[in-house]
Amino acid sequence: MKQSQVCIVGAGCIGLTLALGLVKQGISVVVIDGAPRLSAPNSKAAEFSLRVSALSLASQALFMQLGVWQAMLDLRAQPYTTMDVRDKDSFGKIEFVAQEQDLTHLGHIVENDVIRHALLAALDEQPLATVLFDSPYQQIHQSDSDVFLTLKDGTPIIAKLLVACDGANSAIRQQYKMPITFWDYDHHAIVATIKTQLPHHNVARQVFLPDGPLAFLPLPEANTHSIVWSTSPMRAQALLAMDDSEFNKALMAEFDGQCGLCEVVSARQSFPLKMRYARKWLDNRVILMGDAAHTIHPLAGLGMNLGLKDAAYLLELLASASTSSAQGEFAPHKLLRQYERGRKADAQTHIAMMQGLKELFEGQHPLKKLIRGVGLNLVDNLSPLKQLFADKALGQ
Repeated sequence: MKQSQVCIVGAGCIGLTLALGLVKQGISVVVIDGAPRLSAPNSKAAEFSLRVSALSLASQALFMQLGVWQAMLDLRAQPYTTMDVRDKDSFGKIEFVAQEQDLTHLGHIVENDVIRHALLAALDEQPLATVLFDSPYQQIHQSDSDVFLTLKDGTPIIAKLLVACDGANSAIRQQYKMPITFWDYDHHAIVATIKTQLPHHNVARQVFLPDGPLAFLPLPEANTHSIVWSTSPMRAQALLAMDDSEFNKALMAEFDGQCGLCEVVSARQSFPLKMRYARKWLDNRVILMGDAAHTIHPLAGLGMNLGLKDAAYLLELLASASTSSAQGEFAPHKLLRQYERGRKADAQTHIAMMQGLKELFEGQHPLKKLIRGVGLNLVDNLSPLKQLFADKALGQ
């Protein structure tokens, strides 16, 4: 039998971040995951992982607080100092420059595998943390004060709190019948690594095409980018069916040759984009976090940062509770309700914002094109409004 104060289901970036934050507060944690442990990334390897995240300054601050940021930098991370956003079908453009914000950078592009490995390495050093891979659970039951899990190998786990970080199709969310609001963005995202004729100069670029945004994210080699191309399912299928030469030409044409000739140097992967928002995040001693609670369109790169904000907020609430009361119930219902209310409100705001942007930049209606062009240029030239957008991008 394993006993801990918190059990986290899902050893992804969000679950591992929460686990490290908890043990640093003196809270015992068991993390379980049905998948095998990932191998350590090789910073000298030629290939980059296809799944990357644009970590905001707020996320960087969280990882610095947990003592793992330097490990991520040592493995592989790329700062970006400028964000360049354009609309292909209008004259609209907006640019955010770190120097204008009195900053050295606006964020970092980091491979998800690098984030996970740095967190796992830190957790391996923590006696209060147990991380179990190849350990799917079989049953979950709860009483008023405890949660009981049984792993498929028969091992029982007892915890005071269960955190579901088990992804967008969360089995725990489904087991506890937590309802979700859901819609299909009617987009598939193609991800790949590309090399370009011109260096990226630490610029994160995005162009809005009529059928979806295309992002070029800088990687730690001067001429290498990670792309995220969101487009219709039919167009995505056609792009995946192209040979490398045809894909390179299509990519360069859609990006207006901003970085010169393009060469895809990895496999191309595609996945459907769907909005999910859990209308209920709490069931007695079970809470949702990260993709189990919300998924949004990647056009602003906020998905990972939103999940990290979930973890940071719960850690903040637990730290405040332990400071104000040395004794009493661990993670009382009132505290969990506060977590649910606070994070639901923020997630709602970001979901609405992403849907509005997607609808505005989709299609070729002349009025929409005019609004996009005027709107982007207006924001770019009005300091207070531009600062508001910059703050959102920085995770503030």
